[in-house]
Amino acid sequence: MLMSMTPKTALVWFRRDLRLDDHPALLAALDSCEHIVPVYIDDRAAQGDWTPGEASDWWLHHSLALLQDALEAKGSPLVIREGEALEVLRKLIEESGASEVHWNRLYEPWTRERDTTVKQALEADGLTVCSHNGSLLTEPWTVMTKTGTPYKVFTPYWRAAKPMAASAGPEDAPVALTPPKTPLHSQTLQSLGLLPDIRWDKGIEATWQPGERAAAEQAQKFAIDAASNYDEARNLPGIDGVSRLSPHLHFGELSIRRLWQIITSHTPESDGREVYLSELGWREFSHYALFHFPDTTDQPMNPKFHHFEWREDEAQLEAWQKGQTGIPIVDAGMRQLWQTGWMHNRVRMIVASFLVKNIRTHWLHGARWFWDTLVDADLPANTLGWQWSAGCGVDAAPYFRIFNPVSQGERFDPEGDYVRKWVPEVAGLPKKYVHAPWKLPAKDAERLGFELDRDYAAPIADLKTSRESALSAFKALKEVS
Repeated sequence: MLMSMTPKTALVWFRRDLRLDDHPALLAALDSCEHIVPVYIDDRAAQGDWTPGEASDWWLHHSLALLQDALEAKGSPLVIREGEALEVLRKLIEESGASEVHWNRLYEPWTRERDTTVKQALEADGLTVCSHNGSLLTEPWTVMTKTGTPYKVFTPYWRAAKPMAASAGPEDAPVALTPPKTPLHSQTLQSLGLLPDIRWDKGIEATWQPGERAAAEQAQKFAIDAASNYDEARNLPGIDGVSRLSPHLHFGELSIRRLWQIITSHTPESDGREVYLSELGWREFSHYALFHFPDTTDQPMNPKFHHFEWREDEAQLEAWQKGQTGIPIVDAGMRQLWQTGWMHNRVRMIVASFLVKNIRTHWLHGARWFWDTLVDADLPANTLGWQWSAGCGVDAAPYFRIFNPVSQGERFDPEGDYVRKWVPEVAGLPKKYVHAPWKLPAKDAERLGFELDRDYAAPIADLKTSRESALSAFKALKEVS
């Protein structure tokens, strides 16, 4: 005689994995349970100093809206709740009769602490709780040196990690989902208040299309049309030569395993393909570094930098934030960021170098501004990038690496197309002076009707003397015991 079995129900806790394709937590729940309750919990209050900025919130709203539609089409609608995660999950377990909870892991310090607490508490309640890898090619604890310590330099890390990365394959989205017999109450997406009250987001809206479908289409387009030339094109901000997939990856609309498969399947072997795959390796390395060195969100990896004499000049910081430094390529990048929620990676390095070295402003001011304004604001990448620029982090740039923004502009934006687009004040200047308008001869300035400090800001720092001052300050730091 067969014993009757009550169909089991699982909660699948969506976080920054807003997709159905290659979703390990969802697929694992389907393996053991008949009824699936997809859940999104807004617990931003628990994120402390690194609560996402408004640009990230804009993306999150639209990505969640599309995920709602996709889950509805599969048969099990998304349940949205707001509050402390453990409390919300326990309430949902009570309402649904769920016996299992699944989620894909996150690796920031606060998420790890929260998830550990949640898992221990729910297991003590008698539930099966499983976390999965839905974000990385290789998890941080799987790649270590021969002495069992974490790598601090990218190249040997990637040499060890890449073979593991290449072996990870994606899985397809489920065909259908079965909801619980009794529907669960869900808050409206609008109740989370993710969209701005004042419509400052029109530039972002005109630039981006969030969501899983848009991510997949962009990945295919990049792999076929541009990835082969990525090694050279990635440095040219005036052309469409980069993948523009970073926000899709951050919000988990595109699986990193799926992206790896798309690139290796659709892009011929080339220097461009290898460089792009190594950029995915840098993404892995940023998560790896923050996992092993969690204090680096706020503290320099190199303790000597606690003694560094940063300058505190509010006027210069504000000029940098607003794109009014008088250095065209710096201002172009900062304006692109403000208007679109994104900045070309080469220009990110230029504006970061100018902030921390030419005007010697603490790297955390830059990290905070990027965090608030980027649609792809990602704590591991933001931390690694800013500490790299300041020279105080994992695999950091040497202290004497100070980008000259004029020569960088002349090299990577030789026709001035990028600068002219974002800094129209200098659009009418000859190519020779578009990156250094203060060098424009007086007779040419009079002929063009251009006056520095009237039509465009004079530089807030002299590039030569500020470089020398920075070199002196950073060199002195080496002598600190």
